Amino acid sequence: MPIDTSSYYPEVPGDDPDGGEGLNRPSRGLFGDEKPAAPAVESPVAAMVSGIEEKQEPGGDSPRRKRGDKDFAAGAWERFADAAATFLSWALVPILMPVYGIIMIFGLSVLELTAMSTRVVFTTVVFCINVIIPLLGFFVLRKMGIVDDIGLNERKERLIPYVITITCMAGTAIFMWHKGAPLWVAMFFAGGATAALVNLLVNFRWKISAHAAGVAGIAALLVHILKDGYPEPAVFTWFIISVVLSGLLGSARIWLGRHTVWQVVAGYAVGFCSVFFLMMV
Repeated sequence: MPIDTSSYYPEVPGDDPDGGEGLNRPSRGLFGDEKPAAPAVESPVAAMVSGIEEKQEPGGDSPRRKRGDKDFAAGAWERFADAAATFLSWALVPILMPVYGIIMIFGLSVLELTAMSTRVVFTTVVFCINVIIPLLGFFVLRKMGIVDDIGLNERKERLIPYVITITCMAGTAIFMWHKGAPLWVAMFFAGGATAALVNLLVNFRWKISAHAAGVAGIAALLVHILKDGYPEPAVFTWFIISVVLSGLLGSARIWLGRHTVWQVVAGYAVGFCSVFFLMMV
């Protein structure tokens, strides 16, 4: 006589009382199904919907992130950080530092009294020597296959661009001295050439952040104007801005993976010391 065990194992709530599987059904054991359940047949429409919901990102292993998910928010933040770091890197690219410097020299020091026409001429000359010529040199080098990326992220690509930068900065210093500019103005550009020379020598074995060196040179210029240049009241504000931008720019280069922390710190040291000590002559 079979033993009725239904009183010992009551039905689990939610089981189908009309024939569905349960603990009391002969076909179901205490540790799961004795026979593997037949796979459910999915309709073509359901399969299409499921495929759309689980659509993969290109090159990724996870489903597409949905707005409001934590993963989507993290991805959006990373994209914003990448865009901000890239923008800052281009806005403060080293070849623009001489132009920013001459603008600050005419706008924040005693040279603010210089006639506007003279200021425009000098600023234009600085722009042509330190921006136009290096850019033309880069396109020639790229045409020759010597460099590939305008960012010059590879150490081996930096040798000739450093030589061009040193030549342009030294030429600007000679131009300023020849035209009767104060000696400290000429020494600002000579300090930039010195920083580029140090970076060039170190570049044979290691990589220093030229971005950090450039922005630190601007900070050194503002320190000198604060100390000896009969500064305008706004110069201290610009010095604080330069310090903040220096920190943001260094962080951006690290975030983008272009430099390590020590490479950025070395760039700060080389740029600031080269400009500051030469301007004290």
